[in-house]
Amino acid sequence: MPMQSLATRYDVLRHRLADGEETTVYVVGYPRPQTSLSVEHFAAPQQLDHWCRRSGVQEAIVGGFFVRPQGPPLGELWIGGRRIETEPILDPYGGARAAISIDEGEIHIGPRAELPPRPVGHLLQAGPMLVRDGAPLRDLHDPEGFVAGVHQFDSDITSGRHPRAALGTSDDELIALVCDGRRTGIDVGLTLAELAEFMADLGARQAINLDGGGSTALVHHGHLLNRPYDAQDRPSCNSRAVATAAVFHTARAQSALSGAA
Repeated sequence: MPMQSLATRYDVLRHRLADGEETTVYVVGYPRPQTSLSVEHFAAPQQLDHWCRRSGVQEAIVGGFFVRPQGPPLGELWIGGRRIETEPILDPYGGARAAISIDEGEIHIGPRAELPPRPVGHLLQAGPMLVRDGAPLRDLHDPEGFVAGVHQFDSDITSGRHPRAALGTSDDELIALVCDGRRTGIDVGLTLAELAEFMADLGARQAINLDGGGSTALVHHGHLLNRPYDAQDRPSCNSRAVATAAVFHTARAQSALSGAA
């Protein structure tokens, strides 16, 4: 008997942008409070869909950035109250860079400085913030240091349209989104501003950008939704290996896992 999906919303959308270009967007919604979230760290980067298949995980999205090809995650990372060794974010932007915090089933998205200094649960730093209190963010002053710290990435994530990944929260839903991109005339991708507008239109009160580009990956019902790219950003039948992921569980299942830890 097929396993029932945790998600209550799944949409594949052809999204027309202001200049007439188009891209494919995949949206999966998970009900709150029935859904919990955990963070996975892969000591050796893993292809998310392959890892999900081996681990029996049905629902997951790529996590934060990492130093390619086999380097550590970039930014702060806590799992089960334990801090994981990572590549620190360039000062003075560590406190401003957005993160997801999961403590005792509560999921919060915001600047690192506004989240618990020593989480008892999980914390994953990514960014930038896309939506805050329901409003899409369009700050041109680089408050999270993505332009100033561009040398920590293999490309400028703030510039242009790319495949993207995002996670948002509304009052009654967790919203996971990815889009295809880098396919001229077919799927052009989204800018960060376009991604922020899209997440706000979906009802997100808070939303964060996750690792995108060739790392973009969203697994729903055990299947990779988006079209992956290889290390040279060419269309590929295999997803790129990533260092972290956010995994969606039933709240009951996550409570049982926490109790067993």
